[in-house]
Amino acid sequence: MEHYNTANEKIDDQVETLLAGMTLKEKVGQVNQKLYGWEVYRKTDTGYELTEKFKEHVQRWDGIGVLYGLFRSDPWSSINFENGIAKDSSAEVANMIQQYVKEHTRLGIPVLLSEECPHGHQGLDSMITPVNLGIGATWNTELHEKLIAAVANEIRAKGAHLGLVSTLDILRDPRWGRSEECFSEDPYLTSRLTEAVVKGMQGEESDIIPEGKMIAVLKHFTAQGNGIGGHNAAPASIGERELREIHLPPMKAAIKLGALACMAAYNEIDGIPCHANGYLLNQILRKESGFKGAVMADGCALDLLVPLTQSQEAAAALALENGVDISLWDNVYTTLEKAIGEGLVSEEKLDDAVRRVLTLKFKMGLFENPFIETKTPISQEQAQKINLESARQSIVLLKNQGILPIKGSNKKIAVIGPNADSVYNQLGDYTPFQQEGKVVTVLQGITELANDAEVAYERGCGIRSLDTEGIEKAVHLANSSDVAVVVLGGSSARNFDAQFDLNGAVINTTGEEEMDCGENVDVANLELGGQQLHLLQRIIQTGTPTVVVLIQGRPHAIPWVAENVPAVLSAWYPGQMGGQAIAEVLFGKVNPSGRLPVSIPRSSMQIPVFYNHKEGGYKRDYFDMSGKALFPFGYGLSYTTFTYDNLRCSIQSIPVCKLLAGETFKIMVEVTNKGDRDGYDVIQLYIKGKGSSITRRVKELKGFKKIWIAAGETKEVMFELGTEELEVFSSQNKYRIEEGCIEIEVGNPIDFVSADLIIS
Repeated sequence: MEHYNTANEKIDDQVETLLAGMTLKEKVGQVNQKLYGWEVYRKTDTGYELTEKFKEHVQRWDGIGVLYGLFRSDPWSSINFENGIAKDSSAEVANMIQQYVKEHTRLGIPVLLSEECPHGHQGLDSMITPVNLGIGATWNTELHEKLIAAVANEIRAKGAHLGLVSTLDILRDPRWGRSEECFSEDPYLTSRLTEAVVKGMQGEESDIIPEGKMIAVLKHFTAQGNGIGGHNAAPASIGERELREIHLPPMKAAIKLGALACMAAYNEIDGIPCHANGYLLNQILRKESGFKGAVMADGCALDLLVPLTQSQEAAAALALENGVDISLWDNVYTTLEKAIGEGLVSEEKLDDAVRRVLTLKFKMGLFENPFIETKTPISQEQAQKINLESARQSIVLLKNQGILPIKGSNKKIAVIGPNADSVYNQLGDYTPFQQEGKVVTVLQGITELANDAEVAYERGCGIRSLDTEGIEKAVHLANSSDVAVVVLGGSSARNFDAQFDLNGAVINTTGEEEMDCGENVDVANLELGGQQLHLLQRIIQTGTPTVVVLIQGRPHAIPWVAENVPAVLSAWYPGQMGGQAIAEVLFGKVNPSGRLPVSIPRSSMQIPVFYNHKEGGYKRDYFDMSGKALFPFGYGLSYTTFTYDNLRCSIQSIPVCKLLAGETFKIMVEVTNKGDRDGYDVIQLYIKGKGSSITRRVKELKGFKKIWIAAGETKEVMFELGTEELEVFSSQNKYRIEEGCIEIEVGNPIDFVSADLIIS
């Protein structure tokens, strides 16, 4: 291997030096991510060995650009604790791969290892966190930055370099199976949490990624959460204004913080697939927004372009020409050498992609040292504390008629429901196999905190099974108990009997699975599945005080629950520490502080029901149903009460020119904890533009603060509104600040103070 790394040479110069000496075959190898990572090794009685398939791939292109999922574990990959890579062996296997490539290729260019980490790493012995909807419910960017930093530290210690993390999808239709991967239905909240991911995973922007950090591959770009009918990978039937107002902000925010990679989305926008959309990837993303990083394809997505082009070579040329730098498992990019030879695309276009890939490798410091220390320390205790706190803050109290916290006078507690003691049901999709005792379920959490109370459990029913056999036992238990905690919801848990597509998405289920959420598991009906509602109705009929805990990957339509159950918690998929966090909230050891990151509908028939719809003077209600959400975006109760007073602004009116020069509206409000419990409040700032060249939304989130307020304490909170918050994509298709009145609301969706500001 030749050496291309010198201490005083800039990365750009090093990249050009290396690129100039590469053959066409070697260049094609650098943009291919063809292999499934679990195909490249074999576990033996004495350790691990590399497979012939891996060695043949290295020889075919004289190197490897990126290798996906070396450590992945799940039913699709069929990797578990018997045949997978144990945590303490991960660095060893990663180093084996780098050593082989170094010794068996002409240039010895190191390999980028990419890993899935949508809610913790999808590898054995990994920390599994709340899913993104739960993180969105925390409304706590500082906490999530710490959590994602702990995840990055863990994955980097195993030897990986790229973390594939969902941040960019905006949830506009909760029927979509991948709802759990979204932070929110709102672009502002999603943008702030995306920033937290970039800072937590990559660290401060610099030439070299710091030790213990890695590169975030932000997915999916873009508008995948707006698929028609809630179908996975369906076309997004939106115009450019909707694209720019709702779906682009998270990526634009990430770019400002130095984002280095993103993944293109499966969907098309206005007839053009994202993987073939040069206007999206080259014009908007790169030229307009200043993105300098690499664009990775989604799994097998480039093969989906073949019907459009009628040949693999033409599809490869189309994707490369329009801005895709790295493939994922497809056959299309393996034909790039032939496509260039036939004149379908220029070698200069390939060079651009290779530059971006090599830049990532230099930024990770791989040319200086491609190996990972096998004893990199990780503070497991600190990471678990952050994970637990994230689970606590993700829980949203939707209703409480005095039943919570559970009182110590209750001598017998019934824990009932399909999600009360199901490990995988509380972890979400993209989850690795778990060691026994690694996950705290709700039943375990309640049992641990119940003190002298007797805790008894009955499953009652399944998630979507129509079997009623267990209901009578559950009803009998509730009838003989002082309080019943009924844990319902959904499941994204996969099993070995399901059929999987080439990209790992579920194709069909056998009928035995309880899975009703996750990739490719879209639903038409948002009500609780199977016999869950029937089970709950029978328990309510006993007269036993009842709490419903919803563990779910999407907001379910729960009108009967909301009307008839005295206390309701939404816990999303809370991760490994979820059972403890839920129990702490139930017993009052933790004051719930989650707020809804997405509107909860009354019915699937209302969809869409997101809060920030356009103001057009049309009737929102239906003839046969309210058009309003059952629980609105931003909603969430506490065991205490917060009030908002003395709203004031530093200045009532600011000219456009001064806003453009950096001046801001400074908005102050006093928040008082009127109750007898300390707790967090989430103070939200919304605006509504009056007088504009375009139809404005009924309201738009433009600021939030999560603060701890002691019982009886008053704190002043300040927000600023400037160019970024106030500009619109105008009728002239340009970003601009328009003169007019801005109505502001500060507080929460059901209790707020308001004022008007003038842009002159």
